[in-house]
Amino acid sequence: MTVEAGRAPRLRRFEVAPLKGIWRHELALYKRYWMTQSFASMVEPTFYLLAFGYGFGSMVAAVGHYRYLDFVATGVVGTAALFTSVFPGMFNSYIRRSFQHTYDAILAAPVDVHELVTAEALWIAAKSSVYSCTPIVVALFFGLDPSFGMLLVPFMVFFLALGFGLFGMWTSSVVPSINSFDYVITGVVTPLFLVAGTFFPVDALPDWARYAARVNPLYHCVELVRDAVFGLRPLTDLGHLGALVAFAGLMWILAVRGMRRRLID
Repeated sequence: MTVEAGRAPRLRRFEVAPLKGIWRHELALYKRYWMTQSFASMVEPTFYLLAFGYGFGSMVAAVGHYRYLDFVATGVVGTAALFTSVFPGMFNSYIRRSFQHTYDAILAAPVDVHELVTAEALWIAAKSSVYSCTPIVVALFFGLDPSFGMLLVPFMVFFLALGFGLFGMWTSSVVPSINSFDYVITGVVTPLFLVAGTFFPVDALPDWARYAARVNPLYHCVELVRDAVFGLRPLTDLGHLGALVAFAGLMWILAVRGMRRRLID
């Protein structure tokens, strides 16, 4: 009870030192495995782009006013952000909490759970927002016209990656075992990946699927990226961005509560 009483006031603020310390820890680990992680994070979305862009692109020349290859390239950015954020959020968090007990060691220092969750989620989002730009870079070599809006893409993707990184951390605090992630991947991640307007327009779906897509954070990110590349629509894009920020905020609350329950309570 004494420890809890001493920690309680810190829930009202963040301290810079714990965040910097956790980022140093993440950077030290990243220096060891950056090549393998970079390969997987950059090559996999490139395969999606080339396979769908040239596969379906041989049958579908254009979608709306876009070349199909350009349509897929801008959509795969959001998909890359999903996969490079939700999987580290789920598996890294579970392994560090249950097997390696890394979080126990971190919390033995003057670090609170909300600082730990926030720092790790920000690290995941920062990496993901960089890796996720790979499809656009590749598409530039295949005829995608460059635009100044492309410079905004990493910042837009950051909020989606932050939300799904936090979603993964919250999920890791809820599942009874690491094998239970199969339910999350199959029942949640895969449907979100398929119904987001990545490979085909959402408007072509039945009414119920279109409505479901509107509450899919990945759909809002895909729309933002496409608008950044092909032409911004300020009011509409603010709505998409607001949806991503709201999603990240909700996931932060759930992740902090879930991890606190597992690590402290």
